[in-house]
Amino acid sequence: MEKIRLGKTEMMVSRLGFGGIPIQRVSEDEAVAVVKKCLELGITYLDTANAYTTSEGRIGKAIRGRKREEIFIATKSTSRSREGMESHLKLSLEHLGVDYIDLYQFHQVGDSRSLEMVLDPRGPMAVVEEARKAGVVKHIGVTSHQIDIAKDAVKSDRFETLMFPFNFITCEPADELLPLCREHDVGLIAMKPLAGGMLDNVTLAFKYLFQFPDVVPIPGIERIPEIEEIVQVLAGPWEISEAERREMQRLRDELGTRFCRRCDYCQPCTVEIPISTVMVSNSALKRLPPERLFTGMFADAVEKAADCTECGDCEERCPYNLPIREMIAENVQLFREAKREYEARVST
Repeated sequence: MEKIRLGKTEMMVSRLGFGGIPIQRVSEDEAVAVVKKCLELGITYLDTANAYTTSEGRIGKAIRGRKREEIFIATKSTSRSREGMESHLKLSLEHLGVDYIDLYQFHQVGDSRSLEMVLDPRGPMAVVEEARKAGVVKHIGVTSHQIDIAKDAVKSDRFETLMFPFNFITCEPADELLPLCREHDVGLIAMKPLAGGMLDNVTLAFKYLFQFPDVVPIPGIERIPEIEEIVQVLAGPWEISEAERREMQRLRDELGTRFCRRCDYCQPCTVEIPISTVMVSNSALKRLPPERLFTGMFADAVEKAADCTECGDCEERCPYNLPIREMIAENVQLFREAKREYEARVST
C-alpha cells in the first residue's frame, strides 16, 4: 500500500489507517482477526485510545510477534492532569505490549480551557514531552471536534498531528483546516470518514477523501469485509463523476449537521441507555430488514430508552452539541410507529 509523509513527524504511514473503536463490540478473536487482516492488506497505521476499553489490548494481541518498526501505533488520553496522563500512558504501553508509542495524542480537546490545560508546561504536556525524550513516545498529537479549537492547536506549533472529523458532509476542513495544517506542517488524520456510520456509500466517501493526498483517513472497522471494500476503493480510480457529485449533495442536504456520529463520548449513560444505537435507529429503519430491526439490538435499545431520566449529562459531553434527549424521543417515536406498521402488515 502507498505510504505518505505524516507532517513534521517525518514518518511514512499507510495511505489508509485503522480506527480501533468498533473492535470493542465484537469478540476478541474477531477483533484480532480484523486487525491482522488490516496488516495483511498493508495498513500500518493503527489508532486506538486508553478510553476504548478492550481496543488497546486486542490490537496488542494482534501485533504480537510482528516487527515493531513496521507498525505505526497511535493512541490517546483524555486526561488533563499529570497524574492521569502518567497512568494512562503506562496502561497503554502495557495493554499494547510495546516499549514505545509512535503517536501519543491529547484526546478530545474541545474548548479553550481544555487546550490551556493541555499546553500548561506544568501539566500533562510535560509528561508526554518527558516520555518523548526517553523514547517512550515518538510524536505528539491532538484530537478535536471543534474547528476553532483545532485551528488554535495547530497554530500553537506544539503538536505534530491533528485528528479531526472529515468527510463530504463535514467538509469544512478542506477549506479551513487543511491549508493551516499544511502551513504548519501538521499531519491531518481524518476521523469519521463515514460520518459516524451515517454514510452507507463507501465508494463515494473514500473517493472524496482520497482527493487529498496528505490526509490519512482512519475508518472504524468492525468486520473484515468493511476494510476490504475500502481498500478496493483505494486501488482507484478516484475520479468523481457528475452523477456522484449530485448524490453527494443530496446526502448533504438530507443529513445536514443534526446527526449522531457514533463517537460515544456521550457515554456512560446514568441508566445505561445505548445512546448512539438509539440515535442512529432512524438510519437503520432505511437499511435493515424488519426481522433484524424489530428484534435484537435496535429493539432492545429503543425499549431501554424509555428509562431516560432527562438528566442531560449526555448533552454536556457531546462534542457536537446535539439535543440528544430530543433526538432520542424523536427516534423512539419513529421506531415504534414503524414497528406497529410492520406488525400490522404481517398479521394480516
